[in-house]
Amino acid sequence: MEYIQADVWVRFQRAVGHEVFFMGADDAHGAPIMLAAQKAGRSPEQFIAEIGAGRKQYLDGFHISFDNWHSTHSPENEEFSRDIYEKLKAAGLVYTRSIEQLYDPVKGMFLADRYIKGECPNCGAKDQYGDACENCSSVYAATELRNPYSMLSGAKPEIRSSEHYFFRLSDPKCVQFLRLWINEPGRLQPQVANKAREWLEGEGDRSLADWDISRDAPYFGIEIPGAPGKYFYVWLDAPIGYFASVKNYCDKRGIDFSTFVRPGRRTEMIHFIGKDIIYFHTLFWPAMLQFSGYKTPDHVYVHGFITVTGEKMSKSRGTGISPLRYLELGMNPEWLRYYIAAKLNSHVEDLDFNPDDFLARVNSDLVGKYVNIASRAAHFITRYFGGALKYMGDTEPLRERAREAAAKVRDSYEAREFGKAIRDVMALADHINHVFDERQPWVLAKEPGSREELQDVCSRALQGFWLLSVLLAPVIPQTAKRVAEELFGVEREFAWSDAETLPQRIGPYRHLMTRVEEKQLDALFDIPAGVQATPKTTAHEAGKNAAPGGSPSPGVLNKEAQAAPSEQITIEDFSKLDLRVARILNAERVERADKLLKLTLDIGTETRIVFAGIKSAYEPEQLQGRLTVMVANLAPRKMKFGVSQGMVLAASGDGPGIYLLAPDSGAAPGMRVK
Repeated sequence: MEYIQADVWVRFQRAVGHEVFFMGADDAHGAPIMLAAQKAGRSPEQFIAEIGAGRKQYLDGFHISFDNWHSTHSPENEEFSRDIYEKLKAAGLVYTRSIEQLYDPVKGMFLADRYIKGECPNCGAKDQYGDACENCSSVYAATELRNPYSMLSGAKPEIRSSEHYFFRLSDPKCVQFLRLWINEPGRLQPQVANKAREWLEGEGDRSLADWDISRDAPYFGIEIPGAPGKYFYVWLDAPIGYFASVKNYCDKRGIDFSTFVRPGRRTEMIHFIGKDIIYFHTLFWPAMLQFSGYKTPDHVYVHGFITVTGEKMSKSRGTGISPLRYLELGMNPEWLRYYIAAKLNSHVEDLDFNPDDFLARVNSDLVGKYVNIASRAAHFITRYFGGALKYMGDTEPLRERAREAAAKVRDSYEAREFGKAIRDVMALADHINHVFDERQPWVLAKEPGSREELQDVCSRALQGFWLLSVLLAPVIPQTAKRVAEELFGVEREFAWSDAETLPQRIGPYRHLMTRVEEKQLDALFDIPAGVQATPKTTAHEAGKNAAPGGSPSPGVLNKEAQAAPSEQITIEDFSKLDLRVARILNAERVERADKLLKLTLDIGTETRIVFAGIKSAYEPEQLQGRLTVMVANLAPRKMKFGVSQGMVLAASGDGPGIYLLAPDSGAAPGMRVK
């Protein structure tokens, strides 16, 4: 998601004419890498080389346009890390002091908190980590644990002293610089700047502390100059990897690297990062650069996490999605690029991948709206006019509308408001389709004397498709490239200035994009073939944003949705729904599910299991014995918690609250609602 977000922004900047060097690197150092390599029977160097070798298929597979991908385990990173360290030391910002740590006598290494467990010194709970208790939420030092043991060997750790190196982040000149840097308008998102100020201006235990920048051998990293057996902590050399990647690229291209990193240069340095590493990028990193004489970041753009149907991604829980599996299944990478872009904004908000929403949004927007324009209009132009486009009347209003649309979408891309950009693009697609349908070219094609009008109608539709392709090119670059080359004969990628161009010819139309199929999503989530997925007509038409069990989530319908009735149906359509009175025999919480309750329902002739998204509104004990209404003929849906065999009906509105529907007294399980 981070790569896609950055790539869309980079492609847009290139389209408007800016020179962009898009850099990344593998973060290769640290104790976890060292230990994982040992477990795999590899040296750390072999281990990271294997990881690095597999990176290209992900980057290429999702059309990520990095100029250079490097590694923090590189000569360039070692050179810059030592250079920055020596300059900080010369500035009086590095000192040493002895600290006490827990040491594993079997593994022969000091233990980070994550590798120590024991009994909480506050509540006595067993098997608690070395920094905080999950039972009583106490925070403590690892040396305070009772009966501690090493998670690496099981041995009882010993308390030993070791000399560590510290970066004097609390120095008044560092604090003064960071105040100015953080408060520079536009440098950080408001919520990120507020968090950085909170750390910077804290008091007592929350005050800005000096940073421990060293680790003892054995450690996989960069050795500190003049300190045998001491290594830079991974978070010192990891961000320096940005510089290492740029230097590596410059050396290969014969470019003067120093022009990019000198203070005061017009070049902008911009980072895209996750919200879990704000601390390092808004305090340590700019201070390190400032006091070692290098340029500091102009912007740090922070994004939230990605969840799957509301659940935090986790390999162990089976709630993650493998990008490689996505590609192996032959799923179009631009479907995912579009879906992520459509949900991203400039704030630090989590983004949810919902399979039903993914299928509906891609099929409706990309195929049903965007591609649909070209597939319909191109047919008439190639059949009747040999591919020639011709516009009747004054075309300046057409160009002006294109300029206005491009300017509006440009502002959104620039501000990383990708979701807004996509909404505006799709509103334009709706308008183009609406005008095309109103003019009825299929009728004009049969009317004598209407050929000129037919050519104009289809030419204007294809000019709209050209414009949409320019605006969507940062998001779906390969499709846009095909449109430029195959349909319009442009032997280059679209530039933003192309938006107001009126194309004059097209080539034969070739199919551009297929629809997402439910069976592909089933395979992505490893749903067994024998279990039928929920039809999209129930998941979306019943509640638009329905919770995983089928019940609408609280507050998901806006005022317009509540005020406007759905499209009319016939009595035959309604009779297809088998609505039954059901008695809730049992209700229970679903482990690791934020929204779901597991309901056992009696519908007269049998019992059904239904997972319903009503946990926020009801305690399980409240529901037992109650009557409600369920959709009894809904196809079973395989979920990661089990198979849901129907849907209970509930209401929700603009404000908070979910309300189960209930029949009058006297109704019995199994009765049909008519």
